[in-house]
Order: sequence, then C-alpha cells, then structure tokens
Amino acid sequence: MTHVHVDELDRIELPGGFVWRPARRYFDIRAFGVNAYSPREAGAQVVEEHSEQQLEHEEIYLVLRGRARFTLDGAEHELGPGELVFVRDPKVRRGAVGLTDDTVVLALGGKPGEAYTPSAWEAMFAAVPAAEREDWDEAIRLHEEALAEQPEHPALLYNLACMEARGGRRLDALLHLKRATELEPKWIDAAAQDSDFASIRDEPGFPA
Repeated sequence: MTHVHVDELDRIELPGGFVWRPARRYFDIRAFGVNAYSPREAGAQVVEEHSEQQLEHEEIYLVLRGRARFTLDGAEHELGPGELVFVRDPKVRRGAVGLTDDTVVLALGGKPGEAYTPSAWEAMFAAVPAAEREDWDEAIRLHEEALAEQPEHPALLYNLACMEARGGRRLDALLHLKRATELEPKWIDAAAQDSDFASIRDEPGFPA
C-alpha cells in the first residue's frame, strides 16, 4: 500500500488526551520518523510535552487540518492548516494543544548525520491497546519485534518485563528486568514502585 488517508491509520488513544496515528509503522518507513497526531477533543493535547535531548532529533510539525497551539520553551504559536513549525534544538521543550476536535498534526524527525533507527517508544505506544485489553501475548510480541532490531534497549527490556510479569511469564520477566537494570540502573527504583511487578517482587533475583 503506497497511499492512505490519515483518518484510515490506526487510532491509538494514549494517556495525556492525544491520539497517535502511526504513519511510519503503516508504511514501514526506514529513512525517517513520521507520525500523525490528533486530540481526543477540542482543547486536548495533540503533541505531548517533551524534549528531544535523549534522541537528539530535529523535528518539524505540519498542521494538516484544524488549529493547534504550540508551546516552545514557553512561547506560544497558533498554527492553522498548511503551517509548519521547525524545532532544531533538541533541548527545547515542545508540545501542542488541538484547538478544534478535527485537528491533525503531522510530525517528522530524525537525528542529523545519522542513519534513522525507529524509536523504542513506537513499540510501547503500539502495545497500549493490547495491554488495555490484557492481551499480554500480543503486547509481548510487539516488544519482542522491536527488540529484534534494538536488543539492548533498556526501556524496551523494562516494558517487555512489565508485560511478561502481567502475563504470567515470571522467569522471562525477571531476566529481562535484570538486563534492563544492568544497562540503565534508574530502572531499579522504577521497578520497586511499579505495580506491574507485584507478582514477582518477592522472587529471588528481583533487582533491589
């Protein structure tokens, strides 16, 4: 499939009030990141507040329809259809609110000078519907698919362990959680408070 209307893309509702429409995954684009976003209702978030310090991406946003109010390090910019905003500096905090319920924003990004690698958060977002309906096998599959490309990604390993613990795969959860904390010790504190690990918290080998 080489063409699709933005409204025909999967509609994945996420915490924060915005809807993710995974364009890159739909076409399996490997050269750059591109996704569409819409608010659940007028006045709701359409682009979550974030910076790109970790990934060091440059980003450009295009309002396809409706109106959106972008906030870039506290400065507000209201954009309508056909208008773009470019954010070069990864440290800039950015986010946007959809001012109409039909707002759609297209976001494109990548790190200058490097071959593009799909972001780990895509697998986590894609797994949200499966997790909400407690289809742990599907949620696990989506994480394993992403880990096949980035096998040592600590956030993916951590989230995979969450899904495995909820799905009754205790040993797998312990092993993947252990590896996540070895790669990035901050996950030790997160695991101590995470309700997803209630079933394995007392198991020998649980990170402490």
